[in-house]
Amino acid sequence: MKKIITYGTFDILHYGHILLFERAKALGDYLIVGLSTDEFNEKAKKKQAYFDYEKRKLLRDSILYVGEIMPEISWAQKERDIVEYGVDIFVMGDDWRGKFDFLSHLCKVVYLPRTPEISTTKIRDDLKRY
Repeated sequence: MKKIITYGTFDILHYGHILLFERAKALGDYLIVGLSTDEFNEKAKKKQAYFDYEKRKLLRDSILYVGEIMPEISWAQKERDIVEYGVDIFVMGDDWRGKFDFLSHLCKVVYLPRTPEISTTKIRDDLKRY
């Protein structure tokens, strides 16, 4: 079984997220999503999600491409997760290109193109105008 892992906050779920999950899952058999906790978002990422962790987890749990969700609590956990979960492919959006190449000694690292016309930031900006 080929396992894939990706990470993110995935707040204000939109079709760009779904397309990322779909394309990541197409690379293997089982997709694991590291979902950033509220504490990790606030302390390390310096942002606050609209939906709290449990609500974001509920949304991600309903997506057929996602096999498992686990909490992302730090930047440093990725190497441990890859080994612990037996991950074959690490996937991130191409806006992170090069940032996770250091993991390539553990698994294949793939950067998938973002869906250019949608993002959580764009949704928030658009809503501010209304």
